[in-house]
Amino acid sequence: MNLLRVMTPESVSRLSKPVFSHEVEVQARRILDDVREVGINAIRSYAVQFGERTSDEPLVLTPVQMHEAYESLDSEDRAVLHRVADRIKRFADAQRDSIKPLTLDVPGGRAGHTIEPVHSAGCYAPAGRYPLPSSVLMTAITARSAGCRRVVVASPGANRTMLAAAHIAGADEFLCIGGAHAIGAMAYGFEGFDRCDVIAGPGNAWVTAAKKIVSGDVGIDMLAGPSELLVIADETADAAVVAADLMAQAEHDTEAVPMLTTSSPELADQVEFELNKQLKSLQTAVTAREALNNGFIVLCENIDQAIGTANTLAPEHLQINAINAAGIAARIRNAGAIFIGENTPEVIGDYGIGPNHTLPTGGTARFQAGLSVINFLRLRTWINLDDSVESAEVFEDTKRLAEMEGLIGHRNAVLARECTTA
Repeated sequence: MNLLRVMTPESVSRLSKPVFSHEVEVQARRILDDVREVGINAIRSYAVQFGERTSDEPLVLTPVQMHEAYESLDSEDRAVLHRVADRIKRFADAQRDSIKPLTLDVPGGRAGHTIEPVHSAGCYAPAGRYPLPSSVLMTAITARSAGCRRVVVASPGANRTMLAAAHIAGADEFLCIGGAHAIGAMAYGFEGFDRCDVIAGPGNAWVTAAKKIVSGDVGIDMLAGPSELLVIADETADAAVVAADLMAQAEHDTEAVPMLTTSSPELADQVEFELNKQLKSLQTAVTAREALNNGFIVLCENIDQAIGTANTLAPEHLQINAINAAGIAARIRNAGAIFIGENTPEVIGDYGIGPNHTLPTGGTARFQAGLSVINFLRLRTWINLDDSVESAEVFEDTKRLAEMEGLIGHRNAVLARECTTA
């Protein structure tokens, strides 16, 4: 039985399925309005309604409580979380160090930029089908590396593993709620809880809709939809490996989109066989099977056409299992993250070899990058002119351009300085 439908390169367009429906957006807006207008009582009501907290449980946990959860965790699990955290931090620190202040000579003085982190970061971590401590680490550690003074983790999955991950990441507060009301709480604040400046992290349709709605009030990282993987494979690829990568993507969620593009019909048939075979022993087969229905195989004439298909789709994750994988990667313009060669499985990106796993979906990799320290930084420019002689030409150009635009007050601001220095 074919699990993935077969498509031609000509029939492939950018993944344009909306990340949330109009109905979801309406519901999210209603929840956000409640949170903004009613505050903590509305938040607590939603927390009880969705089974996140009882009416007498605290909504926000402290570093002490996160540390207690960490101490209760098995030592081997703590060690894994620490190792992953160290890899994520090393990469995020290197990213931060690569972004430098700038000073440049300009006529009459100097100009440049400084790099300022936002004060408060809100880091969302899903906990729907599965709690995701990896998302806690990916978001909170990145915010810390950027230099944020306050880091909040929000998740409905306030179990000890999630809390331990938040402790390792250095979170200041753990907000024990999810969904649109969690986004509203971080965007607007409530009694005893200050608002955040930037909200980052993946979530379901209600979370994404809420992030879109509050984006005028706070910064957000991106509007991420269902997760995607595109594998570029040639006739040398191992069909069992390709199928395993697609299956790992499919088990994320019933909305996930596993995709394969290849110039080998034989490989396509072998991958189909392997998918059916591997489903039989997969514990998450019910979810994976449904997700495979969202996916497809694109049969191409050659590797050039496969590369073109990848650039059109602009997938969240791109796996390359082919001869000269590095050369193919160099020709990819649009992808959230690229995994080069058969020995580089996409799942190592999910679980923290370094680069962030919060990535653009639905073709938005054409213009959007994955989460990084940049999402928590501001490049603030400055100008300092201290030589009126050298800046005379700039002043003249400014006056004339102001006159061309009809903004005479602009011209007069320059004239006032010329009169002072005359």
